[in-house]
Amino acid sequence: MKTNAAEMVVYGKIFTSEGNQIVEAFAVKDGKFIYVGDKNGAENFIDKNTEVIDYTGKGLVMPACGNGHAHYSIGIGVPKVGTAINRESTPEEFLKEIVPAAVKKARDTGATSVLGFGWQFKKFEENMPTRQQLDEICSDIPIYLADEEGHKGLVNTIALVNAGIMSADGTVLKKEIRGGEIVMGADGTPTGFLKEQAGTYTRSFLDSDRLFPVEVAKEALVDLQQKLLSEGYTMYMDGWSNYFYNESYYKAANEMDKAGDLHLIAGLAYELESWMDIDKNLVKSLEVQKYASEHVKTNWVKLFMDGTVETGTGFIEPLYNDGHQGIANWAEGEVTYITRKSNEKNLTMHIHTMGNKAVNRVVNAYVNGGKDEMRNTLVHVYNVNQPDYKRMADHNIYVTEGMLWHHNSDDMRDFLMERLPGNMDEEGYPMKSYFDNGVNVTSHSDFPALTGSPDDPFGIIEVAVTGQWHLENGKPRWPEELITREQAITTLTINVAKQMFIENERGSIKTGKYADFLLVNKDVLSCPETEIHEAKPIATYFEGKKVFSV
Repeated sequence: MKTNAAEMVVYGKIFTSEGNQIVEAFAVKDGKFIYVGDKNGAENFIDKNTEVIDYTGKGLVMPACGNGHAHYSIGIGVPKVGTAINRESTPEEFLKEIVPAAVKKARDTGATSVLGFGWQFKKFEENMPTRQQLDEICSDIPIYLADEEGHKGLVNTIALVNAGIMSADGTVLKKEIRGGEIVMGADGTPTGFLKEQAGTYTRSFLDSDRLFPVEVAKEALVDLQQKLLSEGYTMYMDGWSNYFYNESYYKAANEMDKAGDLHLIAGLAYELESWMDIDKNLVKSLEVQKYASEHVKTNWVKLFMDGTVETGTGFIEPLYNDGHQGIANWAEGEVTYITRKSNEKNLTMHIHTMGNKAVNRVVNAYVNGGKDEMRNTLVHVYNVNQPDYKRMADHNIYVTEGMLWHHNSDDMRDFLMERLPGNMDEEGYPMKSYFDNGVNVTSHSDFPALTGSPDDPFGIIEVAVTGQWHLENGKPRWPEELITREQAITTLTINVAKQMFIENERGSIKTGKYADFLLVNKDVLSCPETEIHEAKPIATYFEGKKVFSV
């Protein structure tokens, strides 16, 4: 028996994510790559007990992928305790079928809240359901139904009463929530339509400990792990791990890891809302660090700087065509303060920024309050003012970009053109500019937001390369910002590892790193670009062990 014998040797076309290098073989022992190179060299690591996988000519071997920002805790957790709403549903279907069914589910299970998400703002905008209509269906249990982006909510009267926005007799107690909008009707009372932080504030009064206990969080984690591994992800950043305003998700991830049941790296971000007491909640963001473990990373603080450009709450300059500027949740000085306090405690900032004005404000805060080595991150980023690219690069500011949204259907193009100034309707979600300016950019899916876009790595790669999604009829969007296949894979592999501070251990196929890799059924580096979305992993390996196979 060879003393240096590998447990596994893999042959094939292998993309390493190390400087676009392609090699012929690698060897794995004790969960790590012990050799990466040519086929002849790999043969030195084979003995009678070595598993040899010859994947030559069958597709591509590549590092396992990462998702730089998603909400799997919400997208998989909410349907377990509430209702997932089809984005194609109309307001009429919503009121006649979906809400009654959600209320029945709540009553049948003894729930104290009716929770759900998924309705599409574009379809509801002209006929937005009201709290009075929801009251006719259910007036004794709080209802909170979020849109597909999670930035807007529809509620009944009792939800507003519980949140102290109005009293049971109809008296309006609060007309605004910082960082949000309580939409008012002609009668001067809330309509039940809430935007941005007005929604998160109202939702915080739901009975979340009963809605989402640790047991349910574990069920969600088991399901999301299966989903991620089947798509080729073994790293992900959860962008709102305290969505239910408790620590259930943290506890569940920690307990699963200690039991040996977690086969991916979970990054968990603690969100602060602009209506909260900053210092008190910064303490809470430190307290959840006790749940960190080998595969659970907890060192991020998340903020919403603004809303979404597509629906008019992104913070932009020049103004929207109707003259408004969007919603800014935080003053620049506050973000600077939070960044400074967090970075001093080795917590990295992870801030939702969509409009160019929001991006500029957060970049200023990172430059003035942050530590460059903390890799403070901008999330989504619809627009960027040109000088801010250089400042991002100079101060090691990271971006996790919605590359999967780099496409438009014709009706969405018309929708945006009516609302956005200049070329902002077409020039959203830059990609190539980050590479050109030396900014570390990662890909994210933001699951379950905007469910009309792909969630898997290969669908995302196709959109990033072509500017189109094969299920839509739209023209390529902003072709000057499209990137190469190699760049797209980089955003999904080594760059995500860097974002999560684990690049010395994962994210590429390199001697000494953990053997996290995929056997893909298609060579996505050379197949027709319109077929990239057809690629799937036939096997996903985590630390040298097969954790998914078809």
